[in-house]
This record gives sequence, C-alpha cells and structure tokens, in this order.
Amino acid sequence: MSPPGRSRPPAFEEVDHTADRALVVRGRSLEELFRNAACGMNRLLGFRPEPRGERQTRRIDLEAIDPESLLVSWLSELAYFAETESLGFERFEFERFSPTALSAVGFGRKAAEMEKAVKAVTYHNLAIRREGGQYSATIVFDV
Repeated sequence: MSPPGRSRPPAFEEVDHTADRALVVRGRSLEELFRNAACGMNRLLGFRPEPRGERQTRRIDLEAIDPESLLVSWLSELAYFAETESLGFERFEFERFSPTALSAVGFGRKAAEMEKAVKAVTYHNLAIRREGGQYSATIVFDV
C-alpha cells in the first residue's frame, strides 16, 4: 500500500528505446509482474478483442533456469498465440507459480485488430529487481 498522499507507480509504461519497443513493468509479486507484462505487451500489440468473439482458453506450462528466462518464455508464448491465432489474453489463472516454473490458463478472444507483431522478446538488459516491496523489470521487444 502506498503512503498517504502518494500514488503507486503504474503497472507498466512504455519507455523510449532506440531500435525496438520497451516496457517498464511492475508488480507487488512476481506473479503480478508477469500479469502486468502480458497486459503491457497487449497494449504494444494494439490488441483489441472481437467484442462478441468467442472466449477461448489456452494452457501454458513453462520451466526456465531463472525468473528472467521464465519471463521471456512467458511473453514469447503469448506473442506466439497472437501471431499464429490472432489470440490475445485478458485474464490468467496461475495454477502453479515459482521463480522458475509456471502453469497457467489464459482466457482470451480473437483480435478484431492487432496493430503490430512482436518478433521477439529480448534479454537485452533484462533484470528483475525487487525494491521497496515491489518487483520491476524493463523488457525490450523486437517489433
């Protein structure tokens, strides 16, 4: 909770980057950071769901050697669904979540519009940091 008179920083925000697109993502937990990163990537993609589109689910199971690699795998998997199925996710239920593994169900719909495609989620200067009870990371996307 923020001190009186101080608001929390935004869950994600786009930052200037020379060649690609980048987001600073924040969360009170790693799980929240991953959720906010997915929402931020949707914003970068310009994802707008079909208003009356059928709701769809996808199961996502990932393992990695560290939290940064898990974050890259997570966003890469979501970018894959966006590219191959025009599918964006609006909500996630994590059944298992640790710094190196996750199992989740994504709930989403087909896109009415997607302005951009993410070619790759990069490791460029990627480090998940914890300060003041909050996690943050800067993620660079090749678009």
